[in-house]
This record gives sequence, C-alpha cells and structure tokens, in this order.
Amino acid sequence: MSSHSTALEPGAAPGRGSNGRAADALAAKQPDPPRDSTRTQRFQDALFHQVTRFFAFSVLAILAAIIASLLYGAWPALHEFGAGFPFSAEWNPVTDKFGGLISVYGTLSTSLIALIVAVPVSFGIAIFLTELCPPALRAPLGIAVELLAAVPSIIYGMWGLFVFAPLFADYVQPALSVTLGKLPIIGALFQGPENGIGILSAGLILSVMVVPFIASVTRDVFEVVPGILKESAYGLGATTWEVVWNVVLPYTRVGVIGGVMLGLGRALGETMAVTFVIGNAHRISPSLYEAGNSIASTLANEFAEAASDLHVSSLIALGLILFFVTFVVLALSKILLMRLGRSEGEKT
Repeated sequence: MSSHSTALEPGAAPGRGSNGRAADALAAKQPDPPRDSTRTQRFQDALFHQVTRFFAFSVLAILAAIIASLLYGAWPALHEFGAGFPFSAEWNPVTDKFGGLISVYGTLSTSLIALIVAVPVSFGIAIFLTELCPPALRAPLGIAVELLAAVPSIIYGMWGLFVFAPLFADYVQPALSVTLGKLPIIGALFQGPENGIGILSAGLILSVMVVPFIASVTRDVFEVVPGILKESAYGLGATTWEVVWNVVLPYTRVGVIGGVMLGLGRALGETMAVTFVIGNAHRISPSLYEAGNSIASTLANEFAEAASDLHVSSLIALGLILFFVTFVVLALSKILLMRLGRSEGEKT
C-alpha cells in the first residue's frame, strides 16, 4: 500500500473534504437577512399594536368622559332633590321643582309598545324572506325593508303627526275603545280622548322605526342556519312553522335576542319622531290615549328654553337617567347572551 499525502488548501479546515468545502461555498453565497428590514418589521408590528390599543382604550375614555360630564352637569339637581329625583312626578319650572318619573314612564311605555308591535312583525318579515319568499322578490323586499332605517326620524314624526294621527283617531282608537276598552283589567288603557296623539301613537311610530333594525338582523341570522338542518326536518314531514319554531329559532336565539336589544336601544333614545306625536304633557295617566312625555322629548322641548341653572341641571339629570337605563338594558342583554352561549356550548 502506498500512502498519498494531500496538501491542505489555504483556509481549509483539517479533516474536511470536498463536500465540506462545497457547503461552505454555498453558505458564503447566501446573503444574510438585512438588519434594516428586520428592524422595520418589528417597528411596524409595535406601532400597529400601540395604535389598535389606543383605539380600543379611546372608546373607554370617551365613555368615561361622557359619564363624568353628565354627572358634573346633573350634580346640582341630584344634590337638591336627592335620590328621589327619578321617582318624583313633579315638574314645575316656575317653582324650580323637578322630578323624572313622568319622562321615565313615557320612555319605558313607548319603548315597550314599540317592541310588542315590532318584534312579531320583524319575525314575520324575516321568516318570509328566508323561508317563503320567491327568490326573485327576496332582494327587492329586503332592500325596501332596510331603506326604512335610512328615513330620518323627523320624517317619521311629520308623517305621524299629519297622516297617521288623524287616521288613528278616526278609525283605530274608536275601534279599540269599544273592544279592548270594555275589558275589566286592560280597559283603562284604551279609554280617553281620541285625538290620535299620546303614548300609544308614539309607541306605534317607534315600532315602525324599529322594524327595519330587528328585521334585518333577524333575517341575516336566519340565513346562517345550515340548510341540511332544515332539509332534514322537512324530510321528516315537518311543516314550515315547525321548522322555524323547532330548528331555526333555537339555532339562532342568541342573534335574535341581540337584534331585539338593538331595536330597544333605538326606541329608548328616539327624539324627534316621539316629540311630534307624544303630546308633550307632564302628566301620568293610565290611558294610553293621553298625552305624555319621554326623556328625549323633554330634552328636545325644554333644553334651549331652560330659565334657571337648576332647570338645566334637571334636564341633564334626565339625560343621565336615559344613559343609565340604556346601559342597564344592554348590559342585561349581554349577560343573557353570554349565558345562552355558555349553555349551548355545554350541550354540544
């Protein structure tokens, strides 16, 4: 055997053959990632993180600022009348005696009437558009319903005052008085002056305004129900009503409740439409035909003409009550939705 000595090339490590030298050459040819690009990406990620955090916390800051400003403006009235302000029915700018019960009653009663009327109508619209409507009519009818939400509230108020109220006084109120007005328990609600203006009229106008919101959300929620669930129910012989009641509504109840709460939030804060037809009278009556007031209509009518600082502070206190009522309603709906979602997750 003859031994061969191999001379090492300059810069070559002992014990490395041609494969090692080829790998070194390949690694040398690949450029290192530029440091400037890496720093730029890190900076962009950090900037994006901080900007989105700022947007999220700015909402909380605005909410806190609104609450603080309302509390500051309402403090003189709350200090003067105490915790009984929301439960006092007295409202007299001459003697500077104010209470929020009348406005709170009008707000809650009109909103409740609006939901009683709007929820069944909205469900009917959503069910028809998703289950029964011919395909050629779904888009036009859906757009027509959604366009109702784009109509300004003052237009609803003018229509309610000049068109709806006279027709309601001539045809609907007399019929309600001779039918529902004769019943022993709820009869007092449908007795009184038949002039088309009052709590009931304001609630019905609100229901027209609320329908497009609830109907649009409900329709979108109904459309996400898997077709195989409905087809299976139809295959077992279920009717359309049974499919909607036993399949669609249980599957979409969280979204449906969210749509109803959205409509309720719109009804609670509506101003101009209610101001036109509610009658704007500071009194509470068992009759829905009587004129009344809501928090929004009181603010719209009296804020610009408030004669004293205590009057202004009382109006701001009404705004604080409206904010609190809306916040409580939305918070309760959120809690309900979370519980429903948790119960559905446990079932699955």
